[in-house]
Amino acid sequence: MGELHRALGDIQSIRRQVAGATEFRGYGPAALAGTAVLAVVGALLQALLVPEPMADPRGYFAVWVGTAACSVVLAGVTMWTRSRRLHSGLSDVMIGMAVQQFAPVLVAGSLVTLVLARCAAAQLWMMPGLWMVLFSLGIFASCRFLPKLIATAGAWYLLTGLLSLGLGDARALSPWTMGFAFFAGQMWIAGVLWTAGKVLDEEDGDGFEEAE
Repeated sequence: MGELHRALGDIQSIRRQVAGATEFRGYGPAALAGTAVLAVVGALLQALLVPEPMADPRGYFAVWVGTAACSVVLAGVTMWTRSRRLHSGLSDVMIGMAVQQFAPVLVAGSLVTLVLARCAAAQLWMMPGLWMVLFSLGIFASCRFLPKLIATAGAWYLLTGLLSLGLGDARALSPWTMGFAFFAGQMWIAGVLWTAGKVLDEEDGDGFEEAE
């Protein structure tokens, strides 16, 4: 039994090594473009329902937390289905590794949101910038599994987050602070992944033709 357990452990280690050296294709370009559209929808909802965020912080949080939740569900479902199709036997390992990279950011973002909403509502203007900075950290953490150009999206969110924090007041709560930053960032990521996917598909096709 000891040898069997060691053998199974070795197989699992090899699977993780192979998965770590493979570009993760679970993030679907169409789904990420969909999250960009959701950012615009969130901005429109804020403009219509929460025109004065400082006077209605709960409404502001409800709009953007709801938008983020919809985006996570859309991206998560697509990640699961695409990984099953494109990564086959490695899909569970690769999904797990992808979640491990982004989960700390989601947890930290949720806790920061909760603390700010309950204990420091007067500092609500900081929230968009903090969300963007945290999101950039998640992108940077995921870079080793994704095309190299994804790092530029991390830089975009870091820059827009710092600019938002630099405003220093309620101007940061404009609907389009979040709407524009996430629309542009998510569309850029979708474009990078779509281009990288086409390149990989062409390379796989060439390899198949050569084998033929």
